[in-house]
Amino acid sequence: MGAKTLIIDGQTVSAENHVTILQAATDNGITIPTLCHLDGVYDVGACRLCLVEVKGSTKLFSACTTRVYEGMEVTTQSERLKKYRRMTIELLFAERNHVCAVCVANGHCELQALATSLGMDHVRYDYCFPKWGMDLTHPFLGMDDNRCILCTRCVRACWHIEGAGTKNVAGRGSKSHIISDLNEPWGDSETCTSCAKCLLSCPTGALFHKGDTVGESERDRSKLGYIVNAREKQQWIV
Repeated sequence: MGAKTLIIDGQTVSAENHVTILQAATDNGITIPTLCHLDGVYDVGACRLCLVEVKGSTKLFSACTTRVYEGMEVTTQSERLKKYRRMTIELLFAERNHVCAVCVANGHCELQALATSLGMDHVRYDYCFPKWGMDLTHPFLGMDDNRCILCTRCVRACWHIEGAGTKNVAGRGSKSHIISDLNEPWGDSETCTSCAKCLLSCPTGALFHKGDTVGESERDRSKLGYIVNAREKQQWIV
C-alpha cells in the first residue's frame, strides 16, 4: 500500500493509497467544507458540500467518498464549486425551519458557520415550511426535526460507535426524518443507552440537552474520533 502523489489546488501532496480526497486534503492543511463527514464513522456523501473537480472529468466528485490515485489533480475551490455549495446551503435552509435566532445551537452550528463562510445572506428559494414536531419524551435529550439536515451523523454514531442501533432514517424525499427504533417515541426506546453520542455528532440544533442554554451547547466532537481510534488500537485492552 504505497503512497500516492497527487495535486490538490496546485499543491503537490502525498497520501496513502486507501485514503479519500478529503483526508488527503485535511492532512495537508487544505480545507474542504462538509457537513455529513464525522471522524470515527464511515462516509456516505450525503450533504454534497465537499464536491470537488478532478482533472479529466466533467463530473463533480464527493471528496469524502472518492479515493485518491497516482497523478490525480484535484480542484477544491472554483467559481463552479462555490456556486454549487452556496446553492446546497440555501436549499438546506429552505427545506426545514432553521431559525437561528431562537435555536439553542446559535453560534455553535456547523450549518450556520458554513452559510456565513459561503457568504449566504439570503435564500433564493421558496421555503417549504414543513410541519415537523419535536420528540421530548426522552428523560434528558430532545429531538427537533425542524433543525435536522439529514446528514445521518447521529445514525452512524449510534450504530457504529455506541452499537445501539436506536437511530434510523424513515420516509423518502422531503418526508425523510430520523426515528428511534421502529418509529417509536424516543423515551420508549428499549435500545437507547442514553449515551448522548448522537448529540455530540449533530452539526445543528436538531439534538439537544433539555434545559441547555446557547452557551452550553458547544460540543467536542473529537471525543467520538478518540473513542474509535482507541478501540482500533486496542488501547483499552488489558
